[in-house]
Amino acid sequence: MATCVLRNLNRSALVIPRRFETTISRPGKLLDEIIRVDHAGEFGADRIYAGQMAILGNTAIGPKINEMWQQEKHHRAKFEELINKHRVRPTALLPIWDIAGFALGAGSALLGTKGAMACTVAVESVIVEHYNEQIRQLLKEKDIDHSIIQTIKEFRDEEQEHHDAGIQYGAMEAPFYDALTKVIQFGCKTAIELSKII
Repeated sequence: MATCVLRNLNRSALVIPRRFETTISRPGKLLDEIIRVDHAGEFGADRIYAGQMAILGNTAIGPKINEMWQQEKHHRAKFEELINKHRVRPTALLPIWDIAGFALGAGSALLGTKGAMACTVAVESVIVEHYNEQIRQLLKEKDIDHSIIQTIKEFRDEEQEHHDAGIQYGAMEAPFYDALTKVIQFGCKTAIELSKII
């Protein structure tokens, strides 16, 4: 039955618009991948903080979450600008990251301030490591736009600040901290790998 459904799909619906096509041999393949993945990551982070604000926005931690959220919105806007500038195909998984990000943010916030901060620490630790790896990769490339490296460095430093704020606000005292952060980190790493290729 699945085969019949696949055969009956409107093939034109599966065609990637020409302006978003990428080829493996193109010199900018690494840059395309980085912009696509980072856009997806900042989109997801925006949604995580939106979920946390929905639950904790009117509590004592609300202003701090909002401060971090505003930075994530800025990061997202910058990568949307880079997507358009470099004509990079965004990941097709954005609708999933929209729902998953909000659910993760709201779900962690339902555990209270410490649960929300544990989520922040878990996510940001993966992102900082991810950005560091991208910087190393880009520095090896010839003819790379160094403004992109500078943008990633700036955003990495802000993500590190979010991580440190999470620790400061009691993340490590959250119930099941070790298990919770490991599951969230695994989810983040999986999302990164999927966003590279889909």
